[in-house]
Amino acid sequence: MDTGVEMKRNVLKMHLPHPHDMSSRRSVLRGAGVALALPWLECLAGRGRGVGATREQADASPHRLLAIETTMGLLPQYFFPTTVGRTYAPTAYLRHLEPFRDRLTVFSGVSHPMVDGGHSADASFLTAAAHPASGSFRNTISLDQMAAESIGAATRFPSLALTVAAHGTPSLSYTRNGVLIPGERSPARLYRQMFLQGNPQETLERVESLRTGRSVLDFVAFGAKRFDRTMSVRDRERLDQYFTSVRELEQRMQQAEIWERRKKPRPKSPPPPDVPDQELFTLLRLMSQMIRLAFESDSTRLITLFVNPAMWVPRAPGVAHETHSLTHHGNRPEMIEELRSVEEMQFIVLNELLAGLDAVQERGRALLDRTMVLYGSCMGNANAHSNTNLPVLLAGGAFKHAGHLAFDAQNNQPLANVFVSILQRMDIQTDRFATSTGTLRGLEPVSG
Repeated sequence: MDTGVEMKRNVLKMHLPHPHDMSSRRSVLRGAGVALALPWLECLAGRGRGVGATREQADASPHRLLAIETTMGLLPQYFFPTTVGRTYAPTAYLRHLEPFRDRLTVFSGVSHPMVDGGHSADASFLTAAAHPASGSFRNTISLDQMAAESIGAATRFPSLALTVAAHGTPSLSYTRNGVLIPGERSPARLYRQMFLQGNPQETLERVESLRTGRSVLDFVAFGAKRFDRTMSVRDRERLDQYFTSVRELEQRMQQAEIWERRKKPRPKSPPPPDVPDQELFTLLRLMSQMIRLAFESDSTRLITLFVNPAMWVPRAPGVAHETHSLTHHGNRPEMIEELRSVEEMQFIVLNELLAGLDAVQERGRALLDRTMVLYGSCMGNANAHSNTNLPVLLAGGAFKHAGHLAFDAQNNQPLANVFVSILQRMDIQTDRFATSTGTLRGLEPVSG
C-alpha cells in the first residue's frame, strides 16, 4: 500500500478527464475495468454541469440525506434526555455523539399515527403507511424515493438502498407504488458497483487483483498532465483525502474477508442462528465507509440503511445472546445490560460515521453540514412492541439544531413533519408528506 507521501505524488500521475471528455454528470478516472468517480474539484468547477451552467449553479453544494433505522428499538432510559433544549444532559447513548452536540437534534414524543404492529412497522419507517401488520396493507412511497423523483437524476445512482441484516434483502426504500427496493447487503458487491466496470472478464480480473491487495487506484490510467497547472493545493489535498479513504476501505474489506469465496470461520460459541457472512459491527463499519465514499464522490445524494441486529450475537462487551432475545428482557437486569452494550456500540459506530463525514471538506464546508443523517427506530419499546414515542435524532444538514426537542409523550407529533423539513431543506417544494401536518416546530434551516 502507498504511504501518504507516495499517494500525494501519485495524484499528479492520475489521468484526470479532459474537460471535453466529461459527461454532463460525472467526472471520473478510468482504467482497465475501473471507473472511479471524482469528488468536486476547483479545476473542474462549472464543467460537466450542463451547457450554460452558471457560476452559482457550479458552486452550489448539494444537500444529501442518509436515513438509518435500527429495527430492534432502543432502551428509552439510555436514549432520551431528561432535560430539554441545547443544554440537555447527555444520556448513556448520546454521550458518544457529544462532539456533534451543536449539530444534532434529539426528538422525543414523535411517531407515525396509525402505524402499529410491532416489528411490522419496519416497512413504514420512511413511508408512514398505516397498519403495516394488516393483511390488506399496501405501502406507499418512502422519503428517499420522494426526494429521488426530484433530484435523483443529478447523480450516477438516483439512490442507494443498503441493509445490514443476517437474512434477506430488506430495506427502507419503497417506490411510489409501494414496491420494496431490495437492499444491498454486501459491501463487496456495492464496491464493485461503484468502482468496477467493463466486461465480465475484466471485472473478474479486477476482483481477483483486489483480493490479493491491489487497489482500484492501481488500475487508473497514467500519463496525462494537462491538469497539473490548474490543480490547486486544495484540489490535491482533496484527492489525497479521497484516495486515502478508498485505500482504507479496501484494507478493511480485505481484513474482514468479505471478498468472493472467502468465508469467515464459524464462531465456536455461542453461534447465532444461520451465521451471516460477517459480524454485525464489521459489516456496519464497512457500510459506513461505503456511504462516506458514495457521498464524497457525489455518486448519489440519497442513501437508506436498514440495520437489523436481531439474529446476531454481536461483538460487544459482555454480550452472549442474540439481540432479538435480549429485546424481550422482561426487565431482567442482566439482559438489559447486554442489550445496552449492543445498542451503545451502534452509537459508537454512528459517531465514527459522523466523524468521517465531518472530516471531508467540500467547497469550504464539512460534508456533514451538507448531509442530513436521520437515525431512529420504528419501535419505542421493543420489550412491549410499542410503536409510539420513537427514538429519533437528526444530525448535520445545516439546521439550527435545537438539542432536545420534546413533544407530548402521549399525543405524539407526526414523525412525517420531520420528513417535510428534510424535503424542504433539499429544495423540494412540498408542504406535505404522508401524515404530516407541516414542518416540525423548532427545527429551522440555516441559510445557504
